[in-house]
Amino acid sequence: MPRKPSDAVLEARYQAGLIPRIEARLPGCLVVKNDSSYLQGIPDLTIFYRANWAMLEVKAYEGAPEQPNQRWYIELVDDMSFGAFIYPENEEEVLRELQVFLTQGA
Repeated sequence: MPRKPSDAVLEARYQAGLIPRIEARLPGCLVVKNDSSYLQGIPDLTIFYRANWAMLEVKAYEGAPEQPNQRWYIELVDDMSFGAFIYPENEEEVLRELQVFLTQGA
């Protein structure tokens, strides 16, 4: 019987496909994968677009478990710029909001 992929594997697969979709919406952007072993809870991706930036915490599915500090960092980043949890069920909404935010005044 085949094994069910772990949440980490599902998240990695989703993230690998998400990055090109972000780049397609924001041509010329820079998407950086952050290192949670350096700063525990830091969101997975930082997106730079012209003079603006945002951070996204990638989850494999809605309701996927959060790690310590993830919500705190998303709220902090959202107060500074734009921060959000993103998963397949809310992807279109988050990418639309991200695109509007990063292109306003850019």
